[in-house]
Amino acid sequence: MPKGVPATVPDDGLTTRQRRNAPVLGVNTGDGKGKSTAAFGMAMRAWNAGLSVAVFQFVKSAKWRVGEESALRALGDLHSSTGAGAPVSWFKMGSGWSWLRANDTAHDDHAEAARAGWREVSRCLAAQEHDFYVLDEFTYPLDWGWLDVDEVVTTLRDRPGRQHVIITGRRAPAALIEAADLVTEMVKLKHPMDAGRKGQKGIEW
Repeated sequence: MPKGVPATVPDDGLTTRQRRNAPVLGVNTGDGKGKSTAAFGMAMRAWNAGLSVAVFQFVKSAKWRVGEESALRALGDLHSSTGAGAPVSWFKMGSGWSWLRANDTAHDDHAEAARAGWREVSRCLAAQEHDFYVLDEFTYPLDWGWLDVDEVVTTLRDRPGRQHVIITGRRAPAALIEAADLVTEMVKLKHPMDAGRKGQKGIEW
């Protein structure tokens, strides 16, 4: 895509403007770091464009406050006080860290939290309550069988209006990747933890 120009133009009967304004379903997956960070960066770009932002954070503990949450909430406050940007909403739908799930004794509670979160996302999509959604760590409830992949894909594919949705997490299901317009796989080449270094403030959160 040199200079943002598509390599091919489909014979779909749509105008250039219609294609440009089509809603985007994106997936950031893979084992590398940066899936959520990239999605939150897009959310900040959407906010600057005047698109209302909603983040639904699945799986991670509701007690944990990541740096991106503080930044996006501050942007939401800025909108409330000055009118700049757009509203920001942040919802914590999960109850535990994704990488601890395998040893978790409260499996049913986690699964129900994920299902409740998806019901709320579905409701918001049907009502067109937001313009830009980040479904953070959403691939895990799909991978673990907590949610029906086909039902999720159908709801996302048939969402009304011009609602953009970005999904993050490892092991994205094939059906979700097939339905998405934008898919990025993060591949880990090196990570500080490989050398025994724990996560740092400002880097990991």
